[in-house]
Amino acid sequence: MAKLNEQEVAFYKEKGYVLHKKPLFSEEKLGKLTEIFEEQLALKGAKLSDELDTPHFRDERLLEFLLSDEALDLVEGLIGPDIVLWSSHFICKDPYTGRQTPWHEDSAYWEGRFDKYDNIVTIWLALDPSKKENGCMRVIPGTHHNGFSEYESVDKKDNTFHAQIKNLDESKAVYFELERGECSLHDSRIIHGAPANKSPHRRCGYTMRYISADTKVDPERNKGWRFWLARGRNLAGNPCENA
Repeated sequence: MAKLNEQEVAFYKEKGYVLHKKPLFSEEKLGKLTEIFEEQLALKGAKLSDELDTPHFRDERLLEFLLSDEALDLVEGLIGPDIVLWSSHFICKDPYTGRQTPWHEDSAYWEGRFDKYDNIVTIWLALDPSKKENGCMRVIPGTHHNGFSEYESVDKKDNTFHAQIKNLDESKAVYFELERGECSLHDSRIIHGAPANKSPHRRCGYTMRYISADTKVDPERNKGWRFWLARGRNLAGNPCENA
């Protein structure tokens, strides 16, 4: 299985992200994941295509990917061998109409749910080619040492969130251009976002989120949420389902 090398791990620690420009899964396995996504998309009803949150709660076939050695071997290099799966999300920006994702920190939306945020990592797997023209993810490198910036309101009609970080210098942004099957990994605290998709090409990704198992979950702030012990020991004693 692919693992991050020492240079990649050091880069992640310094910059808050790393690009894995290799196929995460085999083409056959990626095809199965894409089929599940297309099924979820067909069932979404009135929801927008960028609102397919926690699909693994509804379809446990996704655990084959979320709890896979391919994914966990990458994550282990960043947060250690004791890993809890806590979230996933299909993020699809439709051609021409895919909304902007404003500049934000994931950790700011999760404040109070955990006792710390320094060992939460997201894999962003490209199910479609993800390019500047169709609204690929972008980050401000090295901004993962805070995680709770000052925000201002934005119009939800044009944005996937209701707020964005104030007074940000976008000139430092790095764009995550990925081919289908490649992925990025980012720290939950890094400032990131994505432009709107104004191209004729769909941009779909699957986010897979993990926390180190010594991170304590607040049960009151996570009611109805399902966690899986993906690998190693349940160090914080959180309520987890076994992989």
